[in-house]
Amino acid sequence: MGTRFLAFILFAFICLPAIAQQESPSSPAVTDSAIEASPAKKAPPAPDLTPDANGKLSQQQMQELFRVVAEKDMENDKRQRDYTYIEREVQTNLDGKGQAKSKEIKTYEVLEIDGEQVQRLIAKDDKPLEGKDAAKEEEKIQKIIDKRKNESDDDRRKREQKAEKEREDGRKFVGEVADAYNFTLVGTELVDGREAWVIDGEPRPGYEPHMKEAKFLPKFRGRVWIDKADLQLSKLNVEAIDTVSIGLFLARIHKGTRFLLEQTRVNDEVWLPQHVTFKVDARVALLKGFNVDGEQTYRDYKKFRTSTRIVSMGEVHEQPAVAEPSKQ
Repeated sequence: MGTRFLAFILFAFICLPAIAQQESPSSPAVTDSAIEASPAKKAPPAPDLTPDANGKLSQQQMQELFRVVAEKDMENDKRQRDYTYIEREVQTNLDGKGQAKSKEIKTYEVLEIDGEQVQRLIAKDDKPLEGKDAAKEEEKIQKIIDKRKNESDDDRRKREQKAEKEREDGRKFVGEVADAYNFTLVGTELVDGREAWVIDGEPRPGYEPHMKEAKFLPKFRGRVWIDKADLQLSKLNVEAIDTVSIGLFLARIHKGTRFLLEQTRVNDEVWLPQHVTFKVDARVALLKGFNVDGEQTYRDYKKFRTSTRIVSMGEVHEQPAVAEPSKQ
């Protein structure tokens, strides 16, 4: 789910795929040539995190910290495509009283095809796909391979430009997030045995967004855990404190909707999602209501760099032999 989640609140956008029940979302395609062609981005300078006499960080210090963490998270998102992994999703549909009425479990193998992360469904309700269902997934992957194989230079260039624009918009949004909240350093806690700052974020009165996407920010509050050694987002807990309307008739996310993300250090080089839980109370197109508890787990990260050559479906299955097990 992509599933990548910037530094603080892209929550409204994260909810939409779950609400729409998209079966096979994929990350925006970002190819090696796109990275090489784009201007090099300098790493943000390390913020001055020297506490004051009372052991506190100022608002300016915490805002700069969030900007650095967000830049690192965007780099993580780029590096995630160097990995294959298994993603397991559990969705529990609730009735009006909050009781479970149905549950669906799907397990995906996440592959990379020409710079694009693609989900291949491999199990339902923890039972491996067989027969027609398995063949359908193979056909879906093959269509993606064929599409990339036959892609014109002009279409590839447009795809790369679109990916670069999305990254640049993400960087602009980082500034909005840092400006939209008043941050309070609560203290420090151990997360998976590593010391992390615990910071609360509350909407800042009088905040005026510069991007239309940022108008949702005052509708959320949250707590983040930032790894002190790596300055990486290790944990994120967000809650909707008011109804969020997305589009005129597209969707409404109700107050009380929650989202929790936990990340883990992989191969001593990147932080990637480990566990996600969410509770979504929403209405789509003002007609269909969704009251859902969800959980996503990510495992078996294996570093894997494909060549730029587009291969057949059979070769895709042979490629994991060169994958390197991760060190989590």
